[in-house]
Amino acid sequence: MHTWSSPSRRRCTAPRIRARLTAVALATAALLVSACSPGGSVASSSAAATRTGAADVPLLAPLPRTTPAALRPYYTQRLKWRDCGAPGFQCATMKAPLDYARPDAGDVRLAVARKAATGGAKPLGSLLVNPGGPGGSAIDYLQQYAGLGYPAEVRARYDMVAMDPRGVARSEPVGCLDDRRMDTYTQTDLTPDDQAERDALVAADKKFAQACGARSARLLRHVSTVEAARDMDVLRAVLGDPKLNYVGASYGTLLGATYAGLFPGRVGRVVLDGALDPSLDSRTVNLEQTAGFETAFKAFAEDCARQTDCPLGGSGTTPAQAGDRLKVFFRELDARPLPTGDPHRELGEALATTGVIAAMYDQGAWGRLRAALTSAMKDHDGEGLLALSDSYYERDASGHYTNLMMANAAVNCLDLPPAFTGPEQLAKDVPAFEKASPVFGEGLAWASLNCTYWPVRATGEPHRIPARGAAPIVVVGTTRDPATPYRWAQSLSRQLSSGRLLTYAGDGHTAFGRGSTCIDSAIDSYLLHGTPPVRGKRCS
Repeated sequence: MHTWSSPSRRRCTAPRIRARLTAVALATAALLVSACSPGGSVASSSAAATRTGAADVPLLAPLPRTTPAALRPYYTQRLKWRDCGAPGFQCATMKAPLDYARPDAGDVRLAVARKAATGGAKPLGSLLVNPGGPGGSAIDYLQQYAGLGYPAEVRARYDMVAMDPRGVARSEPVGCLDDRRMDTYTQTDLTPDDQAERDALVAADKKFAQACGARSARLLRHVSTVEAARDMDVLRAVLGDPKLNYVGASYGTLLGATYAGLFPGRVGRVVLDGALDPSLDSRTVNLEQTAGFETAFKAFAEDCARQTDCPLGGSGTTPAQAGDRLKVFFRELDARPLPTGDPHRELGEALATTGVIAAMYDQGAWGRLRAALTSAMKDHDGEGLLALSDSYYERDASGHYTNLMMANAAVNCLDLPPAFTGPEQLAKDVPAFEKASPVFGEGLAWASLNCTYWPVRATGEPHRIPARGAAPIVVVGTTRDPATPYRWAQSLSRQLSSGRLLTYAGDGHTAFGRGSTCIDSAIDSYLLHGTPPVRGKRCS
């Protein structure tokens, strides 16, 4: 079933929620935001919250500056580095307390990787990177992109470092459904036409949640963003860095902002690209991201109409007309799925919609989407859209899924209370989602239901992060970002007392390393020299 990049269903794979269409071309796209659910387990993590007056949204307050005695063994541990199997990279395992409120309750083992600075200039310490999700592997991102593709001068002066957050990939991954059942789950109809289809959708979400609770009972209460941010501070100390230097994309921005809120005096050079807004509740997050995908689709449709191979209409076709044609196609698939070359997996509406959404994360994928839609709409071949959907879900050719979607749900459902109490409440809100996106609104609304049945109660709530006393933090927003709307970057930059907004006027999810010399130069200068962009800087 869909795990839309950011709605509380399983987000901002900044993730990218991530549409990883090619290892390098989309490596900087934040994992499925599946960016991406804002919120950070304020209550359960020993982080104090104070109330604001007007909106009554709590503030994430810093932790004490001194390290509690019970945590010192973690902060003073020594990592045993070993060869990773990838040339130039080393790996290690770091221990952190499963429960920071009860350090004697056991450990969680976290996977760490690094690539040493190449040298040639004064070293600047470590640069931690995270691509988003939640659920995206930071180590994969480091080894496949950041450790090789970040600017040479940055790699020369920083040790490039990544840690898979707790519950993700190599760090005691959350487990839920097996591969066969994931295939079934991803095909669940998210636009129910009657009570039977609505019941089937609810049953699918319940089965997913129950499987997570059964297979990951020990970890499921301890994968919050606040706990992951505290793990980052342990890593900072273990690496010997007095302050944390960090680049986070999509959900990785929430991790970075949460760290700044908890440890403002330990903030070094921090870049938050494709920002989330932690002050929003789940329903608002889902609704605003739905509007973000509509904005991205309109940009795609306008570009498509200028191409000779556009299956949604030729020159003069408006985005609304293209959207109407796509919706008709989706309805046809709901009744008559297409063959894909895999006798066990036809292309129905759910998988096709996921395939289209996957390509919204980066305009470099628009050509591939046009070709896939042409094959499906004109040649009745669903293989291309299925491949796009599989890339979004991180399903490989052998049929194996990474734990991206499982970790995504686990973090999101712990960080914020569910968007809806049940299908009856959600059904009343579908028109608002359809208004936000005539193309994707209904499916994205129903995709918001999964946390309703989560076996663990949410420990976080919407909150603001002032991080008073922190060094300048660069917040990057893209004006037509589908997964993390530009307004979120504006909001986060205002919340952070030292926030500095850097705007990219363009398409796609996140901006750094995606073709804008203006953006890249501003961020490189900040990472290398500590000089943030001038206020109001805008790039294209």
